[in-house]
Amino acid sequence: MPRVWKSQLRLAILACLALAGCSSSEAPPPEEQATASSEKPAAPKTKAADEPIVLEEPNTEYYPIVALKTSFGELTLKLDAKRAPRTVNNFLHYVQSGHYDQTIFHQVQEGYVVLGGSYAPDLTEKDGRYPIPNEADNGLKNVRGTIAMARQPDEIDSATCQFFINLDDNTNLDHRGETPEEFGFCVFGEVIKGMEVLDKMSRVQVEPTEQFEQFPVETVLLETARRTR
Repeated sequence: MPRVWKSQLRLAILACLALAGCSSSEAPPPEEQATASSEKPAAPKTKAADEPIVLEEPNTEYYPIVALKTSFGELTLKLDAKRAPRTVNNFLHYVQSGHYDQTIFHQVQEGYVVLGGSYAPDLTEKDGRYPIPNEADNGLKNVRGTIAMARQPDEIDSATCQFFINLDDNTNLDHRGETPEEFGFCVFGEVIKGMEVLDKMSRVQVEPTEQFEQFPVETVLLETARRTR
């Protein structure tokens, strides 16, 4: 693939990391309206109509484990609640509420990223919670096998439910400064088992659609997401 074209594809995918879905359906509580700080994350809100969710706040002494069962096999994630406490807390809420079950990876570019977290197979968009503070300045890098949150390129604190997994070392997505363009995308964990599954997913045939530049021809389904530790 010509280098120029590959660069253009990466820019297109980067634009899609700007949350092509996951619209916010809840307003953040006062403590989440501030930018990330050293404070411990507040317990997430739940909708009154929902069954109450008891979610343990991430303990900085250990690393939660989440299993993603996909149509291509299973991925095991180790989350870093020490360096990205609010991001991990947010992700675990979506996992425990079942939000990620039966969603698809709607953007795939081999050698770059796979992106998912908000669309059903029929492209129905799932609502997200309120945006969370961006913890991209936590020292973690967008290297191969890491998981990070997608966000709007012009809003630092805009991540909700979409996430991506890096298929290569993507230094262009790391924190480099304080502007929206430089702040980066928050890494909050890594794949510790199933990289061969991830590589298989990355090789699916893709095509451009009205919504997505790199949409998989074969559905890449996230069947379930479950916390195992």
